[in-house]
Amino acid sequence: MVGRPYDCLANPLGAVRFTFDKAVSSGSDPASFDRNDWGVADLFREFLFDNDGLTQVPMLTPSTIKWIQPNSLVRFRGMIQDMLGNEFYVGAYKNNDTWNTNKFTDVSQYPMGASSDTRVWERRLLYCVPVPGQNSWVYATSDGQANMYASPASREKRQRDDCFVSDEVEMQDLNNEKLESPSAKKMRECGSVLSESMTEGTDCGMIMVPDFDRNNFPCLVKIYDTPESDLKLNDVFEFIGVLTFDTDVKNDELEPEHCFDQEELVNLPPSKVPRLHCLVHRKLLPDDLIIRPPTMEPKPHLMKEIRQSLLQHFTVVLGGDDLAANFILLHLLSKVHVRVDSIAVGKLSLNLTGFDKSSISVFRNRINDMLKNLIPFSQCIPLTVEYFNTASLAPVKDYQTNRLVPGVLQCAEGSHFTIDETQLQSGTLNSNGVENTRLLKDLMEFQKLEYDFKYYKMTMDADVQILILSEGKSNILPADIVIPFHPSSAGPTIVDEQTLNAWRWYLATVRSLPHSIGADMQKVVEDDMVAARQVDRSLGTEDFNRWLTMGRLMGVSFGETCLSHEHWQMVKEMERLRKERLIK
Repeated sequence: MVGRPYDCLANPLGAVRFTFDKAVSSGSDPASFDRNDWGVADLFREFLFDNDGLTQVPMLTPSTIKWIQPNSLVRFRGMIQDMLGNEFYVGAYKNNDTWNTNKFTDVSQYPMGASSDTRVWERRLLYCVPVPGQNSWVYATSDGQANMYASPASREKRQRDDCFVSDEVEMQDLNNEKLESPSAKKMRECGSVLSESMTEGTDCGMIMVPDFDRNNFPCLVKIYDTPESDLKLNDVFEFIGVLTFDTDVKNDELEPEHCFDQEELVNLPPSKVPRLHCLVHRKLLPDDLIIRPPTMEPKPHLMKEIRQSLLQHFTVVLGGDDLAANFILLHLLSKVHVRVDSIAVGKLSLNLTGFDKSSISVFRNRINDMLKNLIPFSQCIPLTVEYFNTASLAPVKDYQTNRLVPGVLQCAEGSHFTIDETQLQSGTLNSNGVENTRLLKDLMEFQKLEYDFKYYKMTMDADVQILILSEGKSNILPADIVIPFHPSSAGPTIVDEQTLNAWRWYLATVRSLPHSIGADMQKVVEDDMVAARQVDRSLGTEDFNRWLTMGRLMGVSFGETCLSHEHWQMVKEMERLRKERLIK
């Protein structure tokens, strides 16, 4: 059997050129290829997904970038933090009556004379970063997948092969009026620098790169042939494509404290921000980041067993408070599943009250550690007057660098915030503090965050979970559910990795289940709400919406997609016990 004439893994640009030459030879006009695919995407999807090539593609991380060779196929997982607009480049050009392409690369593969017949195309630029608040077990999953391909033998082979095949040709001065725009000129200059760094490398086995922190490892992703609506700010994606990275790094750039200066914030030098020319991408949800147990299926009996063990764990972490444990479970399963006017239906924020200095010192860390072990993205915000007055919670547009400066609350869908109010003392809020208070309140109440573009504000939808730890009921952040915290002891919370993986799978799986209320149960729920309203006239629409949300979450927590009478009674009992605590 004859093998492929190209290596998708080690030489993806060879596969690009092969499909381009095939398309041109069949009579296709290169002018028609702008924002159109000539068979590259299908070829790589077949390699990655039909032929199980995805497991062979190394994950681009701060550790793997030290041995991954430029122009090879890589994967990068990250959140779209900023959209930098479009970039012009010479997509196709004619050389000696032969058409060539520069698609998926920053450097021309062959000389480009001043009189070359060229086609100027566009590509989108996305500034992507590791997901804010991403927990260590998610990194371990990514690193483990990357290390599947990172054996010493394979690394040495790729380094030796690269010594022989990296014979790139320096991009020539185009002198073409169509490319005399500043952005195009800058693109050519950056391409020339990158070409020189690739041809003047020293020892192929020694790649000098800066020391990246895994929480601050940006990647400039270049997007081709994709509708703008498919890629949105704050979405988490896995991008698979061709890596270009300037390995000719100066010694001062290797220092960890070497940060971006003003010019670098604008130009994003390739020695500090790797480029990935995207061939294939796919949106990732939180459940795509977990290790899926191969033998587990979402059957009701299995979900009930896992639910029970997870509740027992929550109860131990919360010092024996089983009622708080049940509310924590529903809280962690909540998500916005529909928006009706300004109401985000499905959210369930939670306020645990009754903390003092001694209890918060114990249970804050226990709760945070519990969340870090179970949820892909989580952050803890200790609220103080100083924090309110000085923090940047919302993203702000910087027009000098033409960049969106991220804020603390810019995060991915499914992120969890724990707000610690126990350190909040009396004080005066400045204008920034007042604005930050409003931003947090709007995020909790409406699941929306306002982005500051200086001359105007833009409101973006969010879908985050918010847990508040406080001494009394929070007056700053009114949660959907307030429950006094009643711990009795603080036992050990050691859990093995296999059990944690099962719990992570359970939370991600049931959270994604659809749910409905049948006609019979809807009548029961409505009757119960009417009866409750007759007893307590203070109950309003928000209370009834909360009950419906709790009913839906209670059903899915058992792996069921329709509310049953038994589960509705459990919700009513939880509400009864909660109100008893509030009265005491």
